[in-house]
Amino acid sequence: MVVAEEIGIPSWDLYELSIPLTVFGKPQPDLSDHWYDLRLCATGEQGAGGAEFGLALRTPYGLEGLAGADTVIVTSVPDACVEKGEPLAPDLTEALRAAHAAGARMVSLCTGAFALAEAGILDGRRATAHWMHTAQLAARYPKVTVDDSVLYVDDGSVLTSAGLTAGLDLCLHLVRRDLGAHVANQLARRMVVPAHRPGGQAQFIDLSVPETDDAGLGPVLEWARAHLDRPLTVDDLARRAAMSPRTFYRRLHAATGTTPLRWLLNQRLARAQSLLESTDLPVERVGELSGLGTANNLRHHFLKQVGVAPGEYRRSFFAQASAPPATESCPAATESAPAPAKA
Repeated sequence: MVVAEEIGIPSWDLYELSIPLTVFGKPQPDLSDHWYDLRLCATGEQGAGGAEFGLALRTPYGLEGLAGADTVIVTSVPDACVEKGEPLAPDLTEALRAAHAAGARMVSLCTGAFALAEAGILDGRRATAHWMHTAQLAARYPKVTVDDSVLYVDDGSVLTSAGLTAGLDLCLHLVRRDLGAHVANQLARRMVVPAHRPGGQAQFIDLSVPETDDAGLGPVLEWARAHLDRPLTVDDLARRAAMSPRTFYRRLHAATGTTPLRWLLNQRLARAQSLLESTDLPVERVGELSGLGTANNLRHHFLKQVGVAPGEYRRSFFAQASAPPATESCPAATESAPAPAKA
């Protein structure tokens, strides 16, 4: 497990760093006679500088600690490497390549996928990362097949996960692979988390499209959002915008990066999600108010786009305490470095 941040570790990255430490770092002798020998490794001198909130991290191993690891986990990389394309430390990518060539199982959590991709380990493979960064990952590393809809990807000797809690899903999956379903299930119970979550990270993606600066489109898009329960067509929207359908299509695609039909479907799905989260309206009525029609049609689009059925989504996100009454008034590695876990 390698810590790549040498100045400070952001709080979110500390969360992801703690996941493999929690799953692999504490022996569970009553669950298995064999557990993981987890090493926390750091780039540079054997330590990382002070993090947020006055925290500091010191590690007993440098990158030489990766030698002989059965599994190397990279939890995340510095934000500048993701957002600005700044290069990773060459000694880190070289150490990852060497571990991979030596037969280690390579694992990334969240933006750790950028480190594996930079090392060429993801070339020709399917992989994922936090949905907020998958577009950057795909653009920067075209040889990688990026899937932004899943919680994790198991490609045999190389595994990648989406961000934050999806890293826990992947770590429990590794335990399941290594030590069996019973051990993984019991460990999940101790951590008070599901042993396996249904669906993928598609259910957590904001389906709404960013606001447009196109003054000619803004009013008609706002009107459409307010009338999603109606059977709207592209011709209807184009006519209301005083444009030809061809011009409307071109302007909307230029402003939002999506087609009118996809924009409309995403708005309907976002409305359905909001109703499922905030009301106890029947699924049939949610379909009607969102413009998705019948309950069967709502389920079809939810399963295809969100990855779970409407009922499953509601059980995960319904705000029990604050939900209004059912009325129709509401339309093994680490953060900056890879960590080896030896079983």
